[in-house]
Amino acid sequence: MVRNSISLLLLLLIFTLSQAQVADSTQVNKKRLRSFVIGSTVGYGITLAGLNELWYKNSGHQSFRFFNDDDEWKQVDKTGHFLSAFYLSYGTSRALQWCNVKPKKSDLVGALVGFGVMVPIEIFDGFSQAYGASAGDLVADAAGAAFFLGQARLWKEPRIFPKFSFHRTDYAPLRPNTLGDGMPGEILKDYNGQTYWLSVDMDKFIRFPRWLNIVVGHGAEGMVYARVNENIAAGYPAPYRQFYLGLDFDLRAIKSRSKVVNTLIFVANMIKLPAPTFEFSSKGTRFHAFYF
Repeated sequence: MVRNSISLLLLLLIFTLSQAQVADSTQVNKKRLRSFVIGSTVGYGITLAGLNELWYKNSGHQSFRFFNDDDEWKQVDKTGHFLSAFYLSYGTSRALQWCNVKPKKSDLVGALVGFGVMVPIEIFDGFSQAYGASAGDLVADAAGAAFFLGQARLWKEPRIFPKFSFHRTDYAPLRPNTLGDGMPGEILKDYNGQTYWLSVDMDKFIRFPRWLNIVVGHGAEGMVYARVNENIAAGYPAPYRQFYLGLDFDLRAIKSRSKVVNTLIFVANMIKLPAPTFEFSSKGTRFHAFYF
């Protein structure tokens, strides 16, 4: 989640462009397309340079290798890759349609870009002594892009959206260097407090309030260390998964003619807002009046 969060800057650029109204012309707007390609390429280059400076500069280098981290953090980190690839695919497709590229082509190119822009992160990891490229991360990236493309082909639009929420936990102070020291770091690093959701746009399937969705979620708790055996060896209980079912607010029901406002709504709608939620885990079933 920490490293793929740098894609947010590129995503904001892409979706800000995409909020402008698509023209009626069937001809590709080459001026817009050129501006989009140049702007997104420059933005992506800057984010990669920043990532290398902030994250990898002080790490030793090695020959490229893969590292199997599939059993770490109860796979919560993989859902972060899934979410990032989905929204990069969606935003790119929208931006290409703003350039009057046909929807089917925009969706396909968007999905390829959504996956492709995540690959350099794994390449950086593969050459870093501290990490190693993760096949599991690449699968999650591909799944996020495919989840967008599949919906675009089936319904001509996304109707099920990945979302993110976070709450602070008591685990970060136990390992602040790994799980975050302070709120900003904890949001990115403390997987115990992260929950990932799939928000279903119910009014597209049945009669339902447009501003209200049904949401299912996945998280985990008790992860002081990445692996179960590491937690137990350190004297902590085994981590456990959490599953959720609840309500979600769809902010896209708010309409504006402002490109900036629409972009802010889009970004805010990636967050699952507090709402009534049921939690299911090995600890039993709990009801939260406002779970975040």
